[in-house]
Amino acid sequence: MSVLAVLDPAVAVAHAAVDALAHVLPTALAIVLFTVAVRLALHPLARAAARGEKARAALAPKVAELGRRHKDRPEKHREALAELYRKEQVSPAAGCLPMLVQIPFFSVMYRLFTTPNDLLDHTLFGVPLGLHAGGAHGAGQVAVFVALEAGLAAVGFVNFRRARRSAAAAAAAADPKAAPQPGAGLARVMPYLSFGSVVFALLVPVAAALYLLTTSVWSTAERAWLYRGAPVPATALAV
Repeated sequence: MSVLAVLDPAVAVAHAAVDALAHVLPTALAIVLFTVAVRLALHPLARAAARGEKARAALAPKVAELGRRHKDRPEKHREALAELYRKEQVSPAAGCLPMLVQIPFFSVMYRLFTTPNDLLDHTLFGVPLGLHAGGAHGAGQVAVFVALEAGLAAVGFVNFRRARRSAAAAAAAADPKAAPQPGAGLARVMPYLSFGSVVFALLVPVAAALYLLTTSVWSTAERAWLYRGAPVPATALAV
C-alpha cells in the first residue's frame, strides 16, 4: 500500500469536485478550473506571505547593521536577528508559507492523477489524461506533451530570471564582512528550482502535467501582482 493512501479521503473529495465539473465541461478544463479555485482559496495566505517578505525587506538596513556589529560573533548575531524579527513580528521564512501550504494539495492531486480512475480515461486534444510521456506515440500525442513542457519551461524561465535578479540584488546590498544571514544558502539554490516542474512533468500523466502548468502560471501571475513595483524575494519563487 502506498504511503499516500492516507490521503485517499481527500482524494475522493477532489475526485468528486472535478467529476462534477466534468459533467458540464471537458475534463481537462475541469482540472484547470478546480486548480484555480483551490489556488484562489489559498490566495489570502500568499498575500500574508508577501506582506511578511516586504516587512523583511524594510528591516534590511537593521539586519545589515546587526551583521556589522556582530561580524565576529556568529552566535550573538543569530540571537540578535531572532530578537529583531520577534520584536518586529516578522517571520524569517514568511515567503515559504504558500509553498508549504501547497504541499498537501499537491500530494492529493498527485495521488488523484497517478491512481487509475475514470477521470484519466478522458482526453485532452485526443490524448488520454492518464498517458505518460514515455507512452506517447504519433505526432498528436507528442505535440500535447511538447506544448505542456514548453509552457512549464517558459514559466520556469520567468521565475528563474526573477529569482536570479533578486539574489543578485540581495548579494549587492549585503555587507561582505557580515555574518551570513539565515536562508542565504537556500536563496542561492532557489532559482534553479524554478525548472523542477519541467522535469517532474515528464514522470506523471497528462492530467498531472496540466495541473502543474495551471498552478505554475497562477503562482507566477500572483507573485507579479503581489510584488508589483518591488523585487520578488528568491525564497518566494520556488512554487
